[in-house]
Amino acid sequence: MFLNRISLMKENIEDFDKYPFTVPAINSLDELDLTDAITFFVGENGSGKSTLLEAIADKCGFNTAGGGRNNTYDVHAAESALGDHIRLSWMPKVSNGFFMRAESFYHFATHIDEVDGDGFQAYGGRSLHEQSHGESFLSLFLNRFNGRALYLLDEPEAALSPQRQLTFLRILKDLTAEGNCQFIIATHSPILLGYPEAKILSFDGGTIQEIDYEMTDHYRITKYFLDHRQKFLKEILED
Repeated sequence: MFLNRISLMKENIEDFDKYPFTVPAINSLDELDLTDAITFFVGENGSGKSTLLEAIADKCGFNTAGGGRNNTYDVHAAESALGDHIRLSWMPKVSNGFFMRAESFYHFATHIDEVDGDGFQAYGGRSLHEQSHGESFLSLFLNRFNGRALYLLDEPEAALSPQRQLTFLRILKDLTAEGNCQFIIATHSPILLGYPEAKILSFDGGTIQEIDYEMTDHYRITKYFLDHRQKFLKEILED
């Protein structure tokens, strides 16, 4: 792996009673080893997975609103509060990569419209705004992503139908086949989490712990709903 360890520099933190150190999974972090080409961050909203992903992007020099090192534009509240307090360990270090935030992807697409002068060749030949939300995501993955790079993705399933999530799994396979791409992905998708041999790190329970696919809430709740839909709906909808 290019990025193989994330460390929280606790000696430099002045106040653990301020965000983001009030988030249990962040507060308890010491060192987190990354050993797989694809690592998934999972957890409930507010568990800290996106916060840590954003801090990694900040430390890499990627635009924390979304983009790579050369994408300079401003989005309100895009700065990372954690980035100054983590250390990244590399072997070897790479500078190429990209941070994709689903929630601010519109702003990134607008930025590309403003600065692109080569006919959007890195994005499939068309403005990302001229494609559907799902098409623009896939255009990014298929055309902008390439070898020897670190890719940080925050909820990439947000605009992808189940079928296109399966397409994305194939893209992951192709990009990591020769060992020259690394992905860290924060997701709620039980489809994406099913990628074989990926490491899943759960931010629930106050610590960051590796978890098996079948033990994630994403799998268990989805499976229970599909297997017992009528019972499930009765339990939550009836007084």
